[in-house]
Amino acid sequence: MNDSAVVGSARPRKSAGAGATVIAAFGGLLFGYDTGIISAALLYIGPEFDLSDQAKEFVVASLLVGAIIGVAAGGAIMDRIGRRRTLLAVAVLFLAGAIASGLAASMVVLLLARILLGLAIGAASVAVPAYIAEIAPAHLRGRLVSVNQLMISSGILISYITGYVLSDSQAWRWMLAVAAVPALVMLVALPLLPESPRWLLSQGRDGEARALLLRSRSAQAVDDEIAEITAAMRAEKTYTFRDLLSSRFRPGIILGVGVAATNQLVGVNAVTYYTPTLLTGSGFGDSAAILSSVGLGVANVGFTLVGLLLVDRIGRRPLVLGGTGLVVLSLVVIGAVYAFTDLDGIWAGVLLTFLMVYQASFSASLGLAMWLVNSEVFPTEVRGKAGSAGLATHWILNLLISVTVLTTINALSPSGLFWLYAVLGGLGLLFLHRKLPETRGRTLEEIDAELNGDVPARTPTAS
Repeated sequence: MNDSAVVGSARPRKSAGAGATVIAAFGGLLFGYDTGIISAALLYIGPEFDLSDQAKEFVVASLLVGAIIGVAAGGAIMDRIGRRRTLLAVAVLFLAGAIASGLAASMVVLLLARILLGLAIGAASVAVPAYIAEIAPAHLRGRLVSVNQLMISSGILISYITGYVLSDSQAWRWMLAVAAVPALVMLVALPLLPESPRWLLSQGRDGEARALLLRSRSAQAVDDEIAEITAAMRAEKTYTFRDLLSSRFRPGIILGVGVAATNQLVGVNAVTYYTPTLLTGSGFGDSAAILSSVGLGVANVGFTLVGLLLVDRIGRRPLVLGGTGLVVLSLVVIGAVYAFTDLDGIWAGVLLTFLMVYQASFSASLGLAMWLVNSEVFPTEVRGKAGSAGLATHWILNLLISVTVLTTINALSPSGLFWLYAVLGGLGLLFLHRKLPETRGRTLEEIDAELNGDVPARTPTAS
């Protein structure tokens, strides 16, 4: 089915953007599932292939190697073949990677399958938010783009539940292969979606873009939006990546990279990937350790929702700084519990409680800040290029964390690992306190002026 057929056959309806968002956001669901499921599966993959701690780190990191490649290539691919076809390719990779992971007869095959899944995750992290933002009506854009983050969190939770359900049978192959089901749903449903109007305009297919926009906008709104998109695309062509190093954009780049770095350096993916491994090493049974991960997944989803509800009420800065402070405090306490207790009885409960506080605080603050800041501190004409710096920082540090967790535990002990993350998080908190402006209720021009020191910070009016 070609794009013109999809556009031409569509009947006007107000919910067009919402339906497309749900289907596209299956990419976020799979992102979360394939990221989270390794935490449970690793307990049984290790004995199956007789893996050392370093080899286990390679299994986790292989997905991130693919993700970095997918991020690097995803933007150019979706500009060349379109957002919808890119998402179709992503769905194929998710499907093939899930099946190959479940059937892997050796560690080499498993690593290759994980790299394939990583390619899909990296490309999805670029293509899904872009498609949703471009297909959604302006008044719904923020809410619908946030659906992707919620789907990622939901995918992680589903992976933890799946791991727990299959833990008694130690069925790690099924844990990995189950991801083929949502991948197949995504693959079947995507051909029903329209192409992005922005991409259609970039290809000179103005009539198709107009027909698509008329499905959820008035004729006047369509004319205004087409003019706005055309002007933005024209402006984007005047800037190169070298221009991002200029004095005008440098403060935003530093902030975007700093937020992404803090997001990773507090060790959230050490918790995502290795919690069952850490807990079984501390005396928990397999099922109890995986069930604890389910609790973390519930906190992740629940407090992502809380953060989405609060971010426009109390503002970005109080939410991010307060949440990051709680993250650092939780890391200090978790390290102390490992260092000064035997983890029996009440102390096991204290450990799990502060892991929950850590996850909840992160999800409502740094988990959202990574995406919010990089979407709000740059002018429209450079947002795509500038945001890629934060995204690259996120994935590169994610990889470095994943390949050092067990090695660091062996060198410093679990308490040393969590205290190291606390120190790095504390430095990140100081950076954010100094550099992070309040963006709620402010224009891009006001934010840009504050970042460049042209005007004093101001508190936005209540919305």
